[in-house]
Amino acid sequence: MTNDQPTSPIAVHPRLTDEDRARSEYYAVLGRLFTAPPDAALLRLLGEAPLADEALPLHQAWNRLVQASRAMDADAAAQEYTDLFIGVGKAECNLHASFWVRDTLQRPLVAVRADLAELGLGRADGSAVYEDHLGALCETMRLLVAGGPDGRPPEALDVQRRFFERHVAPWAIACVCAISECVVANYYARVAEFA
Repeated sequence: MTNDQPTSPIAVHPRLTDEDRARSEYYAVLGRLFTAPPDAALLRLLGEAPLADEALPLHQAWNRLVQASRAMDADAAAQEYTDLFIGVGKAECNLHASFWVRDTLQRPLVAVRADLAELGLGRADGSAVYEDHLGALCETMRLLVAGGPDGRPPEALDVQRRFFERHVAPWAIACVCAISECVVANYYARVAEFA
């Protein structure tokens, strides 16, 4: 018996390795925390997360973030986020690559927009966050590592690496170090340490 019905292609994506799932979740947490202050539900979720074996510095930083989330109040987190990243007149710490990377021929925002377009990605409609914002870049890395809920497959490791090296590596460490050293940072000092 034959079926003359046209068939549609089936997209098959390999399962994420444990390492890729962990990297994806790492970027998801950072993307969310750098894009907006944590609400009570997110603080509770982070605070209920299991502590890691403290053998590695990343695990130690995670444990401090979990413990800080247990103690942090959502209103205080929102005020700290505003004081640190929005401010009155000028933010204490700027979360945009354009602030940190200045001595290049191509502006970071222009470069990231071009690379996002090449990947078929872009800023979500209605989003006030520019594409060179640390939170947006972490969310992009999450999509590149894990793919998207719309069936978008993960990108190859060399694509992930190239995006990271072009748009995150040149400035993110300087940014999170500035956050951790800022006298206004309390909860976000733990976020920066984890980053």
